[in-house]
Amino acid sequence: MKRGLLRAYSAGFTALSRIADVVLVLGSGTLAYALRFRRVSDALPLSYAAVIVIAALLAALLFPLLGVYRSWRARGLRAPVGQVLLGWVAVFVLILLMLVLTKDNEQFSRWWMGLWFLSTAAALLLLRVGLYTLLHALRARGYNLRKAVIVGCGAQAQALLQRTRDPAWAGFEVAAVFDPGQDACAVGGVAAQPLDALGAYVADHAIDEVWISLPLEQSARLEPVLAQLRNSTVNVRYVPDMLGLFLLNRGITEILDMPMLDFSVTPMQGFNRVLKRAEDVLLSLLILLLISPLLLLIALAVKLSSRGPMFYRQPRLTWSGKEFNMLKFRSMPVDAEHKTGAVWANKNDGRATRVGAFLRRSSLDELPQFINVLKGDMSIVGPRPERPVFVEQFKDRIPGYMQKHMVKAGITGWAQVNGWRGNTDLGQRIEHDLYYIEHWSLAFDLRIIALTLVRGFVHKNAY
Repeated sequence: MKRGLLRAYSAGFTALSRIADVVLVLGSGTLAYALRFRRVSDALPLSYAAVIVIAALLAALLFPLLGVYRSWRARGLRAPVGQVLLGWVAVFVLILLMLVLTKDNEQFSRWWMGLWFLSTAAALLLLRVGLYTLLHALRARGYNLRKAVIVGCGAQAQALLQRTRDPAWAGFEVAAVFDPGQDACAVGGVAAQPLDALGAYVADHAIDEVWISLPLEQSARLEPVLAQLRNSTVNVRYVPDMLGLFLLNRGITEILDMPMLDFSVTPMQGFNRVLKRAEDVLLSLLILLLISPLLLLIALAVKLSSRGPMFYRQPRLTWSGKEFNMLKFRSMPVDAEHKTGAVWANKNDGRATRVGAFLRRSSLDELPQFINVLKGDMSIVGPRPERPVFVEQFKDRIPGYMQKHMVKAGITGWAQVNGWRGNTDLGQRIEHDLYYIEHWSLAFDLRIIALTLVRGFVHKNAY
């Protein structure tokens, strides 16, 4: 097998992947029917066949729009798995909505629908895992590698070279490093060559990619680099050396027909914002419905345990620093902070009532915040909100503290499921919050919700 064979036919592999996905949707639906009704030889009823075909067509339309067929190179397995699962969930939800709107849902077996959904999801996942394993093995043996050169000698250039050497990021091979400055340098043990040899080297060595990694203050050096490549058809990418800067969701956005380099932006824009809101509304409605008897019992216990209202409304900050009143079941007497003012909760805090102390330890006092989620003040998953007085104290002391307000505050979050809650290291908590914002996805939200349920609401730092 030639080393460039897979690359040369990458468009064909993508087309085959699309066809395979459609076949899997059709085949899984048919197999699920045979398993449910034990009619292997019988023809599918027209109604079942029509629904399966519509789902296959929707998959063919939606999967490309959701990025299912983007290149897997240097992205790891999680990206293609998450994208295909999201795509199949979207297709299945549309099918269910269609059946409800046409009032045909009663015609179809619930068991068949469940089997079809699960078997298709499993088949799509197995296909991705199999292809990923095959491509990874081939690239580890030197097949289908893309050859790149790096222009620059800074920390970002070092990180780029290190990643190409890491088996988890297999797919690229750095053939050479070029120094755009005057001083000789080396990157990862590779001595840099002079910049005036770049154009000839790219032409003579079948280079696929040129990665220009320069600090922002050296952007003036871009012109001679591009001049060296003016006659080349190689892919040229600018990777600005920004490792020392505190950035979120960096990328490129086109505004007013001009490309702009994103330094820190919220992920909650466009379709992401709609998806996040749909997740919050649907899940909070379902949860409030399920826990309504528990809410009534807790409200009664709070009312009987001490004088005052059932709920405690406390000012907190959410998205863009907007203030809102966060709801909690009241756990302290109504005058608890009249003398002390705002106090950071601690383990030996004796202000809580007996019922309130139990509610805090079990985190049950937080349940009314699902009402805040329905109102749009909060999300189910996100950084925990803080009181304005403490935000003023922390924003200049903790690096990146205000950037956690680039999404809505949440009932639970990545920091909380990793143990960073209560009176713990604020730096670590903010680090986890910013990691969540940087890597947000619907799948990540569902993972955090699952971890919250598995690890429970009771925690040593809950008080």
